[in-house]
Amino acid sequence: MADVIEESETDVAVVGGGPAGLHAALVLARGGSRVVLLDESDTLGGQYYKRRAEQLTAAFGDFRPRGTELISRVRAAGVVCRTGTLVWGAEDAGRTLFTSDVRTGALGQVRARATLVATGAYERSLPFPGWTLPGVVTPGFALHLATMDRVPVGRRVVLAGTGPFLLPVACALLEVGAGIEAVIELNHPYRPGVSAIGGALRQPARLAEAARYLLTLARHGVRVEQGSRVLAAYGDTQVTAVDIAGADGDVRRVETDALCVGFGFRPSTELPRLLGCRTEPDPTGTERLPVVDADGATSVDGLYVAGDCAGIAGVHAAGVRGQLAAHAILRRLAPERAPVRVTGLRRRARALDRFAALADRLCPLPATADIADATEVCRCEGVTAGEIREAVATGWNDLHGTKAATRAGMGPCQGRECGHIVAALAARGAGPDREPECFAARMPLRPLPMSTTVEAVEGREVADR
Repeated sequence: MADVIEESETDVAVVGGGPAGLHAALVLARGGSRVVLLDESDTLGGQYYKRRAEQLTAAFGDFRPRGTELISRVRAAGVVCRTGTLVWGAEDAGRTLFTSDVRTGALGQVRARATLVATGAYERSLPFPGWTLPGVVTPGFALHLATMDRVPVGRRVVLAGTGPFLLPVACALLEVGAGIEAVIELNHPYRPGVSAIGGALRQPARLAEAARYLLTLARHGVRVEQGSRVLAAYGDTQVTAVDIAGADGDVRRVETDALCVGFGFRPSTELPRLLGCRTEPDPTGTERLPVVDADGATSVDGLYVAGDCAGIAGVHAAGVRGQLAAHAILRRLAPERAPVRVTGLRRRARALDRFAALADRLCPLPATADIADATEVCRCEGVTAGEIREAVATGWNDLHGTKAATRAGMGPCQGRECGHIVAALAARGAGPDREPECFAARMPLRPLPMSTTVEAVEGREVADR
């Protein structure tokens, strides 16, 4: 018989200990609510407030003290912080969360009167020939090695993709001793038109940050090659070279031992979708996002979403959106309390959202039609783009039919890595008006050890008797 599952009750459960979750938890606790903060990582702060190597701190400043101070205030306010805790399922509109200790596998349940999901985002990858070779990684992985351990991902590194995230990664790699062979930017974000410049000037701090990165690269003789892209990576047991198509159409081969490729970020929406939140296409038409009001309330009563999991807008917007959601939850749980004016927060959120929309316009994603048939799309199951197109041609022209026909999305990542690509390829067979789809969210939201899964099932059977 399984052990009794550890249960706890609280006013508000906050899932995610990054900037949005931390700011929300602090407002909630100071407003008199009992708060449990759950995060899968063994430390709070998310990716932005991670510990940085001393050399990187000296070069670019240290965001960690701000995070350390915020975390200290959260703990001092009485928030129960449960790090190393995976939320793998939920029911009852999010009022019951199923958890597992990532170290021991011990199961738990958290019951709350309201739940805030602040699970952030993960990097977007797009397939190309050779992208599964060892040494081809995401920029975030390279940044993690540099900032946490001062280890360069390679000696001769190529960065490619699109978006401003490539810049701090390139600078961090230079500071830990890597050689940057090329920074390949698909679009032309650093040669914008007049309207884009006007939008950027409304956020001078963000503009100054980008300028600082570009100047650092220039001092090291690194030029951002705009309008260029990686065509293919080559190697046997390790990436050794890449083909790069320049803005003029010329193709050159560059030797490298590490290729960092990323196309921005994707919202982590599994938990809201599991709970039945209404979703809608994002402005780019490539993702489905939870429908939320100005304060993060979803279509599910008592469930709120804040931060990048509600739409990629960056760390500063995440903190503001977390505070707005927290104030809304306080009004819901204790309407007799004096209301707090949030006009300034809403104005700030709108301004940051406009800046994020500008970044999206400057860095659009490439078309999935360019993916060659022989390119592997689903790494877990080894499914190629050609196999997906063949399934679509035989009538499987929706995401779930394509999944059934090819097994794409059935691996350990549960479609988080490939789902957006499979959906785009399937949609091409259904006409231009097809809205983006995503794989159905099911429990467990992350792979669990079989022993933990059995214990969870047995524990629920005992509870139902």
